[in-house]
Amino acid sequence: MSLFKRSVVSEIMSHAGVVFSTLLIVWLSVLLVRLLGEAANGNIGADVVLGLAAFSSITALPVILSVSLFIAVLTAVTRNFRESEMVVWFASGLSLKDWVLPVLRCAVPAAILIAILTLAASPWAYRQIAEYRQRYEQRSDLSKVTAGQFIETEDGKRVFFAEDPTKPGDQLGKVIARVIDPEWLSVISADSARVETEPDGDRFLILSQGHRYDLKPGKPDLRLFDFKRYGFRLESKNDAGSIKAAREMAERQIKARPTDQLMRDHTDDARSQLMWRLALPLAALNLALLAIPLGAVNPRLGRSGDVLIAGLVALLYMNLINLCRGWIGKGQLSFGVGVWLVHVLFAALMVYMMWRKLRVKAPKDPGLPAEPAS
Repeated sequence: MSLFKRSVVSEIMSHAGVVFSTLLIVWLSVLLVRLLGEAANGNIGADVVLGLAAFSSITALPVILSVSLFIAVLTAVTRNFRESEMVVWFASGLSLKDWVLPVLRCAVPAAILIAILTLAASPWAYRQIAEYRQRYEQRSDLSKVTAGQFIETEDGKRVFFAEDPTKPGDQLGKVIARVIDPEWLSVISADSARVETEPDGDRFLILSQGHRYDLKPGKPDLRLFDFKRYGFRLESKNDAGSIKAAREMAERQIKARPTDQLMRDHTDDARSQLMWRLALPLAALNLALLAIPLGAVNPRLGRSGDVLIAGLVALLYMNLINLCRGWIGKGQLSFGVGVWLVHVLFAALMVYMMWRKLRVKAPKDPGLPAEPAS
């Protein structure tokens, strides 16, 4: 028994490590492509891409860990059946139910880690992501301009294109800007630009040696200006105040709220988010145990069908959790029922499947006449 448990735990952990690293690399690859695209479009700063990738990975770890554990148990059980190792264990007096304790040795620590991530680490990571994005939105227009790129701000009311600076003291080289006011559409060009801060804290974007063209859309009105120095008034920002405001805005986002705050908040949205955080550790345990009967396959049959069925069962599990979460958020299902409903159903499914696999068929009636020997 001790040899059996050690071999099962070692195989599950080995498979889980491979699956986890593979899923994490795929996740980071897709995430970095998306974040770099946002940085190229000016939606986020290039200096925060790695930070956002790290925090976003923390939020994805609970699901990645759950899927990795499920696949690891499934592949371990399936391999033992297909390579006829289970025949040896069955001949030694073991049965399929003896897999439960070794699987729980792996699943319980993983579920505890997932619970820590969902209840504490993920909300903190969501707050950091929100603060990163909101602080970037609160920057001045000039800080969002990247040389050689068109950048839109204020929902397209201002569009900038800038070149690299050529003179000492300038923050940008040649600048072209399009500004839409309630009455005028303005096109401004300048040889250089820099930011100046007044004693009262107000900041101005100062353009040097340029031209301004004002047009009234749909009318023949036109104004032309040549200037040596032209200033755009930018919002006065207090760094500490903006960080505090960003944090307060992040707290209002449901995913970023701490778990204790969700427990004190009796709204449907708070209950639905709390249900999701509690559901992932329970789902990890259920899926790990459910993988035992799902992996008990006939070695003479094809392997693709069994793996496909197992994947569909896991996908159905997660979709039902999301469905109950939506019902709780809309007030259509009580929190006390929704937090346990799906897990109880799949736990019952696991018990039923284990019973089917362990069931021994009754022998034939000995009173029946034997077939004549040839």
